Formats: sequence, C-alpha cells, structure tokens
Amino acid sequence: MQLLIDFTATGADWQSAFDADAENRSNAGLTLLQMWRGADDASAITCLFEVNDRARAQAWLDKEAALGSGARARFLKTA
Repeated sequence: MQLLIDFTATGADWQSAFDADAENRSNAGLTLLQMWRGADDASAITCLFEVNDRARAQAWLDKEAALGSGARARFLKTA
C-alpha cells in the first residue's frame, strides 16, 4: 500500500522541517519513495510513501491534520 500526500511548501526552511520529521514518519511505518515539486509552482509538493502499517500511518496523518498542516492525503493500492 502507498500513501500520496500533496502539500504546499511554506517558508524557506520547509525542507529542513520535512527532514526533521523523518523519524516520526518512520515510526508511523512510512518510507519516502519519491518527492516531486510542481513544474509551474515550486511550492506544490507531492510525496509518495510506502505504507508498512496503515493504522499507524493514519494516526500520523490525524496528528498532522490536528496541527493544521493542510496536506491532502490518500491511500493507494495496486490495481
């Protein structure tokens, strides 16, 4: 199962904040597979994660939403 997350990069240090959260994502059973930046809007970021534990990943997403991250996320599985 994969997780696709779209968010808007805010501030010059968004990459540092993203990198600093790597341990929390790992503890949530997420592994970053790919990151894209918008071709026309460099602040538009899309990340694809491998999901090792959906329940932990959902708990992490719920926590991020409560913090007001504004990210859009959806779980995907191979058709």
